[in-house]
Amino acid sequence: MDRSSLELSAIYEISKILGSSLEITKTLKNALKVLSVFLDIERAAISLKENGQLVIKAAHGLSADEIKSGRYLPSSDIEANVAKSGYPVVIPNAVDDSQHTEKKAFLCVPMKSKKEIIGVLSAYRIYRGFTKVSLDEDLRLLKIIASLITQWTELSEKVETEKQTLIQERESLKLELKGKYRIDNVIGSSGAMQDVFEAVHRVAKTKATVLITGESGTGKELIARAIHYMGKQSNGAFIKFNCASIPEGLLEAELFGHDKGAFTGAMTARRGRFELAHKGTIFLDEIGDLSMALQPKILRILQEREFERIGSEKTIKVDVRVIAATSKNLQLLVSQNSFREDLYYRLNVVPICLPPMRERTEDITELIEYFLKKFSKENDRAVELSDEALNLMKQYHWPGNVRELENTVERIVIMSPEDMVRVKHLPLNIRVFNQAAVANKTTLSLTETERNKITEALENAGWVHARAADLLGITPRQIGYKVKKYGIRRKDIS
Repeated sequence: MDRSSLELSAIYEISKILGSSLEITKTLKNALKVLSVFLDIERAAISLKENGQLVIKAAHGLSADEIKSGRYLPSSDIEANVAKSGYPVVIPNAVDDSQHTEKKAFLCVPMKSKKEIIGVLSAYRIYRGFTKVSLDEDLRLLKIIASLITQWTELSEKVETEKQTLIQERESLKLELKGKYRIDNVIGSSGAMQDVFEAVHRVAKTKATVLITGESGTGKELIARAIHYMGKQSNGAFIKFNCASIPEGLLEAELFGHDKGAFTGAMTARRGRFELAHKGTIFLDEIGDLSMALQPKILRILQEREFERIGSEKTIKVDVRVIAATSKNLQLLVSQNSFREDLYYRLNVVPICLPPMRERTEDITELIEYFLKKFSKENDRAVELSDEALNLMKQYHWPGNVRELENTVERIVIMSPEDMVRVKHLPLNIRVFNQAAVANKTTLSLTETERNKITEALENAGWVHARAADLLGITPRQIGYKVKKYGIRRKDIS
């Protein structure tokens, strides 16, 4: 092989090795091995700077002790000088073995990046008396190869740095999520919520199936996430699936996945939600809306932790925690034969019932303050509620529960023309509720007053209706109607 072909072949093979992997030690070692074949190199090393010192990262023909110490003949001082000066060094007769008519030249070239010298490439070149060797050509080739290796090394280190950054960001995000959904951050000091918190703490460290029940808007997903992120499988995925939001014909494919060609439109294979939740948690929201046809397959998952994709006979095993939630009465659905009894009992291993707002009114003020701060910060405002507005919101019955409360506070923060929110700034439904409550209270007050007056008149008249009517200035027929209306009886008077 002529010299030009040899150089091109060497550069090509080394480039191919560098392009095949980003693992530093193994890749650089393979590159030196190729270099030894093409240039008849006996020993070679690539040394990179670490904390101001040259450290051998890859070697060919060196002993373990030489690699460990980072020194090999003729002297590591030469390499240090090359790394400092940036100029290559060639020693034509580094080792002269006249007995075997062999000579060895030592060549060392710097590995220069745009900003600095990152290391050196050094090698012993063997040449025999009958071999025509041009050290200048060898030096030129080593410079080219050193340049290729420098670019690859910088790329490899950049990729590794970005990888470590992504790992740190992922771990940081996990910690943030754990903090976000930690049960301590779920607002509620009422007795009803304390019972929920206790149940979550007990079940989180287990892998038991949990059934969360409660009206719409009570925070079932928030509790499910808290259980996941406080549990043993918190490093796995949390996959949410709403059983009521997907058409029945697509539910099975969404949950269990499908193979390519399983049905019209299935152009590629697809993993289902249970596969995606492997080593993590799947949250089946509105489980009460699950069709009877799919219920046996969910039951099998709970019992066997296995299933098949649509169009496949291969059984897939999964390690997944199941948390289900519903706003429906599953026991009633079981009695109506619209929900399997065996599935109900498999889901209801650990039940957690979330109370509606009307049963945790003590938490309303704390929730309002939390949402006011949250949405004021998001909208760069400092909104507060007047005492009258706060009292009115505390009296409201909140049929949509926490979700309605949160949405209402967000609307108030966005729409209020003033930072101090008064009753007139509250949504119409809350103000109407207040007016109805006041009217009802007034009606009750008037009713009670009238009843007391009639009772007093009857007592003064010796319970003779005609005499009592005269005292009140009404007809006996009218007082008879009032007595019947209010259910007044003589035994009411002691």
